[in-house]
Amino acid sequence: MLHLLRTRIPARSFSRAPSPVRPFLSVSTRFHATAKMSSTARSTPTPAPAGKKQYPLQKPKTVIPKRQVRILMLHGYTQSGPLFRAKTRAVEKLLAKTLAPLDLVPILLYPTGPSRLSPRDVPGFVPSSKDAASSADAETDAWAWFRWDDGRGTYNGLDDGMRTLAAAMAEVTAQGEVVDGVIGFSQGAAMASMLVAAMDPDRTVGAEEDEGWVRAVREANGGQPFKFAVLYSGFYALPERLQWVYQPKVRTPTLHFLGSLDTVVDESRTRGLVDRCQGPLVVVHPGGHYVPVNREWVMPLAGFVRKCLEDKA
Repeated sequence: MLHLLRTRIPARSFSRAPSPVRPFLSVSTRFHATAKMSSTARSTPTPAPAGKKQYPLQKPKTVIPKRQVRILMLHGYTQSGPLFRAKTRAVEKLLAKTLAPLDLVPILLYPTGPSRLSPRDVPGFVPSSKDAASSADAETDAWAWFRWDDGRGTYNGLDDGMRTLAAAMAEVTAQGEVVDGVIGFSQGAAMASMLVAAMDPDRTVGAEEDEGWVRAVREANGGQPFKFAVLYSGFYALPERLQWVYQPKVRTPTLHFLGSLDTVVDESRTRGLVDRCQGPLVVVHPGGHYVPVNREWVMPLAGFVRKCLEDKA
């Protein structure tokens, strides 16, 4: 029987022992079937002749696989996923650079809210005098996660907004992964706070109307709650029906960024969200209603994400 012996080619030495030149075996040369061959491969190299320097075999370097960290990025009112990404590209790049030494690769997901807004829904909109009606109802690329109904004191479209996030998470779990955390701005931050609270498996849903979307977001991430939430210029939900998301306090680790010159979201609403979280971390930047992208403000974000991932490892 012909045996095939698979061996690993040893590393080349920089010097070779002199040996007589031997002719190559012809293709027709055959091994005798009765020839004895060793059944084990030797890892010890053959000693070099006296006077010849030996070079130690180098062990192959162990390649540590990089871990992908998937983060939902929730835009603010009147924005969209692509627009929010354009505004936060600097954050994305600095976050990737900061986490690289830890073999962490952030994968940022930018879904778009399901509620399309008309110009009349945009704060500060002034219709043109020529055709005020049509300009006020024109189609825009402005979106929202929900809309405030002042008459009824409720959030219209919240169910659709949460199911949109469930669909985004389901795409990740379909690949055998899970979403690790969420970063939200303004209305997206309010949405993020409700999302992480709802995904807490120990939290009781306080309203029957919310049971459907709560079940959807929990199942979409394989029953895994988020490890962290970063909230820029956020605010707590006003509807009485939704107060169950803050009672008890949000247990997911949260980092809050507040702009000292923010005139869009009232400070009492922003501070109110902070107070509704357990053990929150707060960073105040000397700016307005936006996501600060300078390195000095991205470093706290990167450090927070790193710590949360290490604690949950």
